[in-house]
Amino acid sequence: MLSKLLVRERLGLLVILAVLPFGAASFARAEEHHHTHHQVIVPQADRFSPFALTIHVGDTVRWTNMDTDDHTVVSDDFFNDAGHNGTDQIVLGTVNNGGQPGTFSLTFHHNGTFVYYCRFHSHLDDSHQPVAPGPRGGIESDKDPTLCNPAGSDTCDFGTPMMGVITVRGEDCDDCDD
Repeated sequence: MLSKLLVRERLGLLVILAVLPFGAASFARAEEHHHTHHQVIVPQADRFSPFALTIHVGDTVRWTNMDTDDHTVVSDDFFNDAGHNGTDQIVLGTVNNGGQPGTFSLTFHHNGTFVYYCRFHSHLDDSHQPVAPGPRGGIESDKDPTLCNPAGSDTCDFGTPMMGVITVRGEDCDDCDD
């Protein structure tokens, strides 16, 4: 009886050892298709954090706007070769989104670079003020002249330039999950 039990145990062990490589291969294939989700935060300041992000083809990036103000993700198509040209998406701030952070996501199917900016805070002009739509550049709203520097002048701080870059590495895939 002991020998029958020993034979069954050895047979079971052989079956496990024979199947193990197939299971490991399936696990490895599942890992290859697993896509990572990355996050870019707009904290309660006019900036994207992190500024630079490196991801893999098939990964998704989610922008989360923790600021009270609305911001945008606009592709700088002159520099982009990772897809999503023509992107111009508003990401609501907590004031316009019922107290909740607004979000926006993109999945990248091609390697290359995705350069983006907020059209409300795109870049600085010669006077070191953001150049964007709105009065004298900056956010599309009026500013309290007492908050300008010097007070009463029209040299108001409308924010800092908001830009970012995503580097996408790996082989292009047209059938990546969205």
